[in-house]
Formats: sequence, C-alpha cells, structure tokens
Amino acid sequence: MNAVQSRFQAIRSLSETICQPLHTEDFVAQPVQDVSPPKWHLAHTSWFFETFMLKPYLKGYQEFHPRYAFLFNSYYVSAGERMLRPNRGNMTRPTVADIYKYRAHVDEHMLELLNNHLSIEQEGVLEIGFNHEQQHQELLHYDIKYILGHNPLFPVYKTDFQEYTPDQQTAGFVEVPKGNYAIGHDGKGFSFDNEHGRHEVHLEGAAISKKLVTNGEYLAFMADKGYENHAHWHSDARAWLEETGINAPLYWYQIEGKWYYYTLQGLQPIEEAAPLMHVSFYEAYAFAEWKGMRLPTEFEWETVADQFEWGARWEHTGSAYLPYPRYQKPEGAIGEYNGKFMVNQMVLRGASLATSPEHSRKTYRNFFHPHLQWQFNGIRLAKDL
Repeated sequence: MNAVQSRFQAIRSLSETICQPLHTEDFVAQPVQDVSPPKWHLAHTSWFFETFMLKPYLKGYQEFHPRYAFLFNSYYVSAGERMLRPNRGNMTRPTVADIYKYRAHVDEHMLELLNNHLSIEQEGVLEIGFNHEQQHQELLHYDIKYILGHNPLFPVYKTDFQEYTPDQQTAGFVEVPKGNYAIGHDGKGFSFDNEHGRHEVHLEGAAISKKLVTNGEYLAFMADKGYENHAHWHSDARAWLEETGINAPLYWYQIEGKWYYYTLQGLQPIEEAAPLMHVSFYEAYAFAEWKGMRLPTEFEWETVADQFEWGARWEHTGSAYLPYPRYQKPEGAIGEYNGKFMVNQMVLRGASLATSPEHSRKTYRNFFHPHLQWQFNGIRLAKDL
C-alpha cells in the first residue's frame, strides 16, 4: 500500500471511529435543520469521493446506488438535484448498515484508483476530498453532541472524551502594533480557496488577550443580567433572544439553583476555570461589550496568532465572511465549496478539540451564521491600543 492509500484509509477510518460509540438510533436523528444525522455525514463524504473522483477518473466505475446522489449531495447545485437539508432526518432508509456497505464500496474502488499515478488535477481534487472529510469529522462531533445533549437522559458519548484541559497560557495581552501586514495563505501546503488572495491590510493597533474567556467570567456576565441589558446587544441579537428565550450558552442547565452543562462525558457541574464554549457571535459580541472590550478582527488574530496558544476552541472574530482581494472561485461544483456562502456570516479562527489531526492552520477561515451556538467555539477579547 502506498502513502496516499494509507492516508486515505486513515482519514476514512477516523470518521467511523468517531461514530463507533453511537447506537443505531443515534445515527438517524435530526433535531434541528442545522444538525445532520451522523449516517448522513458518513454517506455524504462517500458521495463526495464517488462523484468527484471515482465517476470521472476510474474507468468502468459503477455507482453503488442510482439514487444515493440525490440523497447525499449537500449543496452542490452543479452536481445535480438533491434532497432538502431539513429532510435528512426522514431517511430511515437506507439503513445504517447500508451506509457502511456504501462506504466500503467507495473505499475499495478509491484504493484501486489511488494505486495508479494521479494527475495534478486529480491530486488537487483528492486533497480537497481529504480536507472535506476532516471538516465533516468536526461537524460529526458538533451534531452528535447536539443529538445527545438534547436527550433528557443526557447520555454519555465517551467516558474519556475530554472537552477541557487546563490552560497553561499566562494572563496578559499580545500587542498588534500599528502598521501594514500580509494576510492570507502563503502557498505552502494545502489551503481552501477562501484563504487565497494574499494581500496587505493596514491595522490601527490592538492588544489581544493571551487567554480565552472562562465559564466563570461568563457566569459573572449572566449574574450581572448581561442577557437583559439591551445596551450590550445588536438589534438582530435582541430579536433572536426574544424569539428563542435563550439566556445561557448552549447545553447549560440551572438545576436547583446550580449551573450544570452537558458534555460528551454526560451532565456535569460547570467547571468555572474551563474556557467557555457554545456561544453564538451575538453572545460573544455582547460579552465583549459588557467587558468594555471587543472581539479581534480576523486580521489582527492572524497577525499575532503565533504568540498565544490556540486550538482549544474556534474563536469568534468581529469580521464578516467576505472574499479577499482577487479571490477567484474555482470552476464547476468545487467552486460552490466556499464562495457562495460569503454573505451574512461571521469568521471564526483557530481550531477546536474536535478538529481532526493536521487540519488546522492560522490562515484557516471558518464561518457560521451569527446566531449558531453548537460549534466548539469560544471568546478571545481584544482592545484598541
């Protein structure tokens, strides 16, 4: 087996390892539109390799099932019709067993294809496929936690799944001196197209906290009626609070006067020293306002990221998700990967405990709508110099 085949197997195996603790019923649930059933992730990542590698490049390849492309295409309009996202939880068939057969079929033929010399074009698509599956591995953690965390039994996913390790970073701030800085991927190693268009930005100067905001600090915000004080919130955020009734981070529960949160180890008392997680951009912004500070821009964050520890939480920034100068969408369905989402979303930087190995870099731009909480995210504060 060559190195490319070994890497393919390692990445594909990790997705199944993530799902190993689940029971059959867990694979099918879709509590809300933003959450996809775990079996859908397993099938969709297989569809990606089947659609963009096997069908165009492996001579004589026969797709596993003629309707799977409709079921497991996500948002690639150029790749054909697809089932609407809110309906993914309605698929009792194909069964979980069928999905694993589908994965085995795709893996067998991918290993056959990868036994051959690949063109530069094929290598590029394959690398996107690897990183695409790794993105879904992180999403699997998000969605599994949402599915289990909204079960009144608060079931344990894994008894040894650590969501928090003590923060060894010293307190204080890293300064971003006023000046011009190069932003974006430098061309070394893999990157997504939304990191391209390396360019210069002018920054007026900032100081960024070395430490992430903790649960204890956020509890103080809540105790000070932070959710009730309209002065801290955007207008859209106030409407969101009024519509949803949200008054705490996701998975937080007040029981007999004490705060608990659901973790993948089950329901536990809140660890006040642990870095905060599962807050929306709306909440992150309001907390920063309460502290008399702000969120860093994605450019400030990237400029000094090497000077603090990151990777425990995706970190909210104050930057809207927009294209860099000279950004060019790739042709065809692959061009739908990032470009068409560059509106009404906010950038998160860094990585998280759910990020797959070798899938993080300081130029990586994650992006979500400002009301979403289910990512493994957190807050790092900034202030002007």
